Amino acid sequence: MAQSTNLPAGDTSNGADNFYTSDRVTVEKVTFKNQYQMYVTGNLFVPRDIDRNVTNPAMVVGHPMGAVKEQSANLYATKMAEQGFVALSLDLSFWGESDGEPRNAVAPDIYAEDFSAGVDFLRTQSFVDRERIGAIGVCGSGSFVISAAKIDPRIKAVATVSMYDMGGVNRNGLGHSVTPEQRQAALAQAAAQRDVEFTGGETEYTSGTPEELNDQSTAIEREFYDFYRASRGNSPDTTTHPTLSSNSKFMNFYPFADIETISPRAMLFITGDQAHSREFSEEAYRLAGEPKELVTVPGAGHVDLYDRVDLIPFDKLTSFFRTNLN
Repeated sequence: MAQSTNLPAGDTSNGADNFYTSDRVTVEKVTFKNQYQMYVTGNLFVPRDIDRNVTNPAMVVGHPMGAVKEQSANLYATKMAEQGFVALSLDLSFWGESDGEPRNAVAPDIYAEDFSAGVDFLRTQSFVDRERIGAIGVCGSGSFVISAAKIDPRIKAVATVSMYDMGGVNRNGLGHSVTPEQRQAALAQAAAQRDVEFTGGETEYTSGTPEELNDQSTAIEREFYDFYRASRGNSPDTTTHPTLSSNSKFMNFYPFADIETISPRAMLFITGDQAHSREFSEEAYRLAGEPKELVTVPGAGHVDLYDRVDLIPFDKLTSFFRTNLN
């Protein structure tokens, strides 16, 4: 169901169904603490026909950067629960219903920690097999789950969808389009804003999805707008805009460094052949150790894989996790 009726519908072709629910799955809101004693809020999706007297494979599912669990993550978790997995979607710290002040702060290490905290929680559930837990990261969460898996061997298999390397895109831009001078200017702007906020000035926000379109809006801006600012994917629980003063933290975030050390745990990278973010999945695949697989979805852009169930390769995700959480 849509979140608002006074918004444009958005393009709902190819089965766009962000708010999909299933009568084959139970949903329970859960909260648990991460290692920094911050409460993380999630939704636990459990197949109705699961045998709770035995242990079952499970996974943590993370939402796009600037989003909340109700955007893409719940959909993926529901679909995977239909296939027999226990699935936990979560709000990353500083976003949605999870703890963290100021709101919308950028803290990639804590985002990665939230995935490990999700694993902590799943490992306490009597019907979850502690040694058969994987993770899915959509968009920015693709880079956060890689960061988590590098140092948490309890994550036994990793899949990313429409991954953004949030470090690389902030340092270099898409297609390495950011100049050194532009990077230094962004850092200077963030540093100046720290001075403003330290002395009680107003918080400023950056990037995310534009609030309105005009004739200068780019194709990428329009793509995000059609999801986040339309009833197709809108949530009242996020603006999508990170704080300007914290966004520079991404400059120090290198999720692909040492990605090969995740091996021999398996990695699956899913991207669209039309996705503006395709370079990040391809680079991660190039650097990762074996076993690894890159799946390129014909006709799919970046945001298409958030919610278009006719394009998202759920069969591939299912076979990947069945094989690697066996």
